[in-house]
Amino acid sequence: MGDGIGRYRGTESKLAQWLRRRPRKAAPEGPSREDLLLATASAGLPLAPAAHPVGYRCSCERIGCPTPARHPLSFAWQTQSTTDRAQLLRWAESHPQANFITATGMVHDVLDVPLEAGRDALQRLLADGVEVGPVAESGDGRMLFFTATRGTPEDEDEWWPCELDCHPETMDEHPGMRWHCRGSYVLVPPARLPGELGVDWLRGPEHPLPDPLTLLETLTDACARHADTLGEHEQDHHSVAWPLSR
Repeated sequence: MGDGIGRYRGTESKLAQWLRRRPRKAAPEGPSREDLLLATASAGLPLAPAAHPVGYRCSCERIGCPTPARHPLSFAWQTQSTTDRAQLLRWAESHPQANFITATGMVHDVLDVPLEAGRDALQRLLADGVEVGPVAESGDGRMLFFTATRGTPEDEDEWWPCELDCHPETMDEHPGMRWHCRGSYVLVPPARLPGELGVDWLRGPEHPLPDPLTLLETLTDACARHADTLGEHEQDHHSVAWPLSR
């Protein structure tokens, strides 16, 4: 009877019409590409424009590009890299689809590990109360831990090259880890990779950069555990190192 009264009085139809006419609240938008890049630069990480994906290819159109959408646009990326707000906005406007890289070894280094190992290490580090800096996750199966640089120490014997796992003498000690320092770079979020993959922040650049040695033991242990779960054919000992001549 109630339904009949409601229909008779027109209350349901008027309510339904009113609900349909109510403006729906737009879903909250996240920070724009430019906002994210400027926040990264404000944290002191120097940036330069990089290639972007075109389908499953690289925008550089190099046949068989070994690092599609992952390399800088210019050979002069080390000298071009900057934190200047105006220059970054000019690049973002003139290259609206470009990814951006950050040059390591000047202000910061990056410890680059397999994704599963990185997730395990991050959980352990946070549980132990270790100060973890910015962390990014890459859709191609890597996790990037941003740290303060040790690329220009007073004692040159303390300098490590990037990609610790590409040298036979360090392969067993640091399985699957790449240490990006002087002469290297990584993509910074937001970045797009072929196959609709991306690079995104898990912990943003507002977090202070830690000393890499405070993370190294846990990351190395997690990488070793991860390597133990893989067959020999699955281990990425011979992965392509950055940077590459293009």
